[in-house]
Amino acid sequence: MDNKINRNKELSIWEALIPVLALVGMLGYNVYIFGDDALSGSNQFILLMGAAVAAIVGILNKVSFQKMIDEVAENIKSTAGAILILLMVGALAGTWLVSGIIPSMIYYGLQVLSPGIFLPATLIICSVISIATGSSWTTSATVGIALIGIGGTLGFPLGMVAGAVISGAYFGDKLSPMSDTTNLAPAMAGTDLFTHIKYMSLTTVPTYIITFIIFIVLGFTVDTTGVADSSALLADIQKAFHITPLLFLVPVVVIGLIVKKTEPLIALFIGTLLAAVFALIFQPEIVLMLSGEKTMSFANAYKGILNAITIESVIPTENENLADLFKSGGMQKMLGTIWLILCAMVFGGIMDAIGALARISQTLLSMAKSTFGLFASTVGSCLALNISASDQYLAIVVPGKMFKKAYEDKGLAPENLSRTLEDSGTVTSVLIPWNTCGAYQSGTLGVDTFDYLPYAIFNYLSPLMTLTFAAFNIKIRQLVSTIKE
Repeated sequence: MDNKINRNKELSIWEALIPVLALVGMLGYNVYIFGDDALSGSNQFILLMGAAVAAIVGILNKVSFQKMIDEVAENIKSTAGAILILLMVGALAGTWLVSGIIPSMIYYGLQVLSPGIFLPATLIICSVISIATGSSWTTSATVGIALIGIGGTLGFPLGMVAGAVISGAYFGDKLSPMSDTTNLAPAMAGTDLFTHIKYMSLTTVPTYIITFIIFIVLGFTVDTTGVADSSALLADIQKAFHITPLLFLVPVVVIGLIVKKTEPLIALFIGTLLAAVFALIFQPEIVLMLSGEKTMSFANAYKGILNAITIESVIPTENENLADLFKSGGMQKMLGTIWLILCAMVFGGIMDAIGALARISQTLLSMAKSTFGLFASTVGSCLALNISASDQYLAIVVPGKMFKKAYEDKGLAPENLSRTLEDSGTVTSVLIPWNTCGAYQSGTLGVDTFDYLPYAIFNYLSPLMTLTFAAFNIKIRQLVSTIKE
């Protein structure tokens, strides 16, 4: 992606904030009017309205319309990989349903994960997978979807389950040396990868322990007594699908490919194709049903598999608790999320082009009079960029470049900056509905951002933990002079 920062000396902080305040106000009203349906399209248009406000501010400050369009194009270009991954996640979800992979995960998970340990177990499972893969997105797209199914069947609120999935996924994403943000943050701050990981663990591990304890408590406070008897659920799953442990070979292969540093897009594509083959082997009746034909042939099998990949698939069941789990939207389901990301990139691109992003960060930097003020300004800048630029990478790159010299001037080691960038830029991106990460996780897990936000405990505790360390001067590393006497 393009890491340059656009500055505009003629733009005041109040002018830079006008589009942000307008966007937040319009989104707030829109959500009030449309409720949960806001993401169906109206929020996307509101982002374009916010972009129009930003464009007017830019034109009044002598920024050419062509420059804004060029920056929007660069922003959209930077999301090409994410959009392709989203489409492949939709395809993967479709084939993993019709092949019986997700139903098998739910089937065996119901027998192992009791309500009392489900939430902390979800946190740990997602943490391990995310550390191994280096990707919170891959974690959610594989085990995350299955855990949402298991949690819903056990009677847990889906927002709570999604919060545990996301908390674990982002813990692993932060600490894995294979994570792109874990590599980007030290590169922006001027330190090395493993120094960054070691120093970041000082705030990340306590945050994770607190998150783990909270999920243990939550697990015992949720009333799951109204859930249907698990034996009936297991019988209905077996009635609809051929359940076998052999189906786990596909997710094992996908996770193995990611661990071996295969590109996530390629790994998800292979996982989709493997699941399609397994669907033909283990669930031929379902494939035939999805084709809409009565006899199996190569053409009908092809039609059934392509329908599972591209459009909504519904597997009939008489059990109401399984109805939502036996449904997948395929690639088609991801189009709304992609629409949201594209509109967010339009807003973020124009905000960058007119110099608003740089002005907001500069203002926050100028307010930093003390060491704590510097850390607080960094956190505030990352949050502001996640809201206004709608992209976690910009929330790391822009503050990283803007604050690097300030940390040096205060005699602070660069790992202080890299840790703060991750503690605030990486993890809070998923809390913003129109941010690429928030849109992705909501679309993949099928849970509205505002539903999982209260339970994404690790994500909102992380910036508070880094501020606590700064306030009490805990593990704030100073620069060590290398000049010999």
